[in-house]
This record gives sequence, C-alpha cells and structure tokens, in this order.
Amino acid sequence: MSATAPEAAALRAGPRQWIGLAVLLAPTVLLFVTMTVLFLATPDIAADLGPSSSQLLWINDIYGFMMAGLLVAMGTLGDRIGRRRILLFGAAAFGAASAAAAFAPGAEALIAARAVMGVGAAAVVPATLSLISNMFQDARQRATAIGLWAASVSVGVAVGPLVGGLLLENFWWGAALLAGAPVMALVLLAAPFLVPEYRAPRPGRLDLPSVALSTVTVLPVVYGVKEMAAHGVNATAIVALLLGVVLSTVFVRRQLRLSDPLLDMRLFGDRTFSGALAVFLLSAVALGGVYLLFTQYLQLVEELTPLEAGLWILPAAVLLVIVSMLSPVIARRVRPGYVVAAGSLLSAAGYVVLTQVDSVGGLPMLITGFYLLYPGIAPVMALATNLVIGSAPPEKAGAASAVNSTASDLGVALGIALLGSVGTAVYRGDMAPAMDAAPAGVPDGADGAARDTLPGALSAAEDLPAALGEAVLAPAKAAFASGLNVAAAVAAGLAVAAAVRSATLLRRVPASGAPAPAPGAASAAGSADPAAPDGTPVPAEAGR
Repeated sequence: MSATAPEAAALRAGPRQWIGLAVLLAPTVLLFVTMTVLFLATPDIAADLGPSSSQLLWINDIYGFMMAGLLVAMGTLGDRIGRRRILLFGAAAFGAASAAAAFAPGAEALIAARAVMGVGAAAVVPATLSLISNMFQDARQRATAIGLWAASVSVGVAVGPLVGGLLLENFWWGAALLAGAPVMALVLLAAPFLVPEYRAPRPGRLDLPSVALSTVTVLPVVYGVKEMAAHGVNATAIVALLLGVVLSTVFVRRQLRLSDPLLDMRLFGDRTFSGALAVFLLSAVALGGVYLLFTQYLQLVEELTPLEAGLWILPAAVLLVIVSMLSPVIARRVRPGYVVAAGSLLSAAGYVVLTQVDSVGGLPMLITGFYLLYPGIAPVMALATNLVIGSAPPEKAGAASAVNSTASDLGVALGIALLGSVGTAVYRGDMAPAMDAAPAGVPDGADGAARDTLPGALSAAEDLPAALGEAVLAPAKAAFASGLNVAAAVAAGLAVAAAVRSATLLRRVPASGAPAPAPGAASAAGSADPAAPDGTPVPAEAGR
C-alpha cells in the first residue's frame, strides 16, 4: 500500500536535516583531503624529522591501514551502540590526533598520531553515510543526500592538492595536518543538536573475536596490494594476500555460525546489494590506477606544481558534483541500473581518449579524457552507494556503509597496484631498448634509474649535461605515456564490465519515481527483487 500524502510529507526532511547533512559532509571532505595532502608534505617531513625509509613508508601508509582494517568493525559497532556516538568518538580521535601529528617531535610520534587518525577516520566514514539513511526517510531526498556525500568524497580528493599546495607554500608541513582539528571540533559541537542518534532496536551481543578477525583479515590484503604497487609481485605480497584469504575464510565461517554476527553475510545474498557492490568495486579499481597515472603525468611529464595540477583537476570535480546531484533526479524516471551503466560507458569513453595521449603536447587530450571519465563515475558513486545502503535493513545500514567504504578503499588500492604495475611494466619494456640506444656518456647509475621509473629518469637527468639529459628524458616521458595508454585501455575494459553488470544485475531495480507494483507482481516476476512503494529495494528478509 502506498503512503498517504500526510505520511509522505512526514517522511520528508526539513531544514534541520539538510543543515545536519552539511555537518556530516564536512568531515567526509576533510578525510579525503587528508589522504592527498600528506603525499605533498612528505618531502618537508623528511627534511624536518629525518625519518628512515621504513619510517617514511609507515608515515604514509599507517593511516590507510588502520582505516581499512577497522571500517567494518566501526560500522557494525555504530549499529549496536549508536551511530552518532561512534561519529563523535571518531571526530574527537581524529581531531586530537591531527593536532598531535602537526606538532610531532619525531617520526615515531608522527606514526602513532597517524595511526589514531586512521582509527578516527574508520569511525567517521561509515557513521556519516549510515546516519544519512536515518535522517532522510524519503527515497528521493535520501538519494540526493547520498549523491552529495559521494560528491564530497571526490571534492576532497580534488581539492587536496590545492589545499596542500596553499598551506605548504605559506606554512610549515604541520599546518596541512592541523586543518583537521577545527573541522572535527565543529562536528563535535554541532552534531549533538543537528544529527539524531540511531542504534539497532535489537543489536545482539558484540562478538569481540569477530571484531579482531575483521581487522586482521583486511590488513594483510591491503598490505599485500600496497606491496605489489610499490615493488611488484613478490613473495611478501603473495604471502600477505594468501594470509588475507585464509583469515577471510575463517571470518566468513564464523559469521555464518553466529546468531548475532558482526557482519550479516546474508546481505551479500541480496542481488541488489552484491550487484551494486561489484559495480562499485570495478569502477574504483579502474579510477584508482588511472587517477594515480593521470596526476603523475601532470607533475612529471608536464612538470606542473601540485597546485597547478589541482587547478586542472578542479573543473572535473565540479562536473562530478553536478552529475552526482543530477543522477538521483534522472533515476526517478530511468532505472538506476541503466543510469549507472550509462555513466560507466561515459567513463569508458574517457579512458579510451587517454589511450591516445602522447608525451609531447598531450595535455589537451589528457584533460579531455579525464573530464569525460571523472563525471562518468558520479552515477556509480551516488546511485550504487544508495543501492548498497538502501538494500540493507535499517538496523544494518552501518555495516552496509562500512562494506561500501571498504570496497572503495580496497578498489582504489587494487587499481594502484594492478594498473600501476601495468604502467610500470610498459615503461620498463620501452625504456630498455631506448637506453641501449642512448648516447655514450650516461653513467651506469643514471642509466639504471632511468630504466626503472620516470622519477628516476628525472633525477638522473638533473645531474647530466643538457643534451644527455634530454636524451634520457624524452624516451622516459614517451615510455610513461605508453604505460598510461595501456593502463587506460585496461581501465576502459573494467568500466565496460561495470556497465554490463549494472545493466544486468541491477536492471530490476525500478526508478524511484515509478509507481508501486501491483500486489503479487513481485512473486509473478519470478526472481525480481521486491520493491517498496517509493521504488527503494526491500531486503528479502524484510518481506518475510
């Protein structure tokens, strides 16, 4: 039975909820700005604190490791003890750790502070997304709110170089980290008044071994992927990935046995949930690898500063925000699976353009491709995320949002590892004959560095005479462009695969403005997913 007009009006959010949404979006933008900013600050940190190479690696990686490992535990914990409570805990931890990191006296203190920042981020990300599902009961408003949340993620990634460049040009490296403190202070002050609390009505017992397992299951996978991204396929990466597979098997088997599992594995049996998650993962893998190569092209081939690179990225981020807001509106008339498929095909077209980028005069083609692919992923981020959250029961929205965030983080890391490895392999394959044919006079050390990576070639060329330096740099930039071309071709294939999966697995999800199906229509449709009157997919267990 469809909702009456007074009931529908009661579901609609008012100004307080929209202001509360702004409070939730602020830390979301901040968390993804923080990921980008530290890469820019690394040289200054190295000069000031003098960390070892191992410590420098942990300064960069510990934040992501802690965040990825604790997302599922924090999301499910929020369902049990209160999502706003977890949000406030995360904001307090992140803000305090940001201040501690900014004034860290040594590398060890900075690593510890970054670890606590990762814990705070793991609490904040699923809490913000799951709280949105509580605050916006109207399906159309919820889709718009989640679209804005998805856009805020990309805005954070896009403005990170701008914010970082401005701060690092005018202040010390700690200012780039200290920016998190006032934003989280705002969340601590405003959230208790603007964001309602929610916890599952029957949360069940918290299984502490499952909490530990969820953390140690994800960490080896993330470590193995990052190891492959940095050093290629090696024994350490393989062992870490195998350990992750073994632990994940133990985790899943335990969840299936528990009456109150930390993560309800039945969620993955819902076609809408698993289908949207698969599309999201494929899209994240494609974007993660190409985004890294894209930014490296801007800075290493075109030799732009981080600030200049950020300015080139910003218009694409604006387009992404616009498309993220339009996607839920279009999904009122067109099935969301088809909207997501269309966006994925637009991204595929952008990746195809990137396959034509050359090392000389390639900037216009590079920007054109990126301005197609980046807005193209907006429907995936907005609608697929909404489908993942909307297909889960309300009391499990925190767990669903945590799985969605984990898929995003893992997808980006996989993209960097896999497509980054593809680009590196092509680069080295092209550079071997190029350096064999290089003029005499290039030292062995410079030759080896140039064959390995483009940054190595740039560093080697600085110490060579102009003619020799150019003889090293020209083929190195051409080889890097070739690597980008091949990686973009692989990403185009992944985007097409995402489009196909969206058009098939999500085709039965109705447009949010479609009329409710007649009684019995769902059963008559055989395998069709049931739908609520507002077009939101209903989990199978909710209809029992």
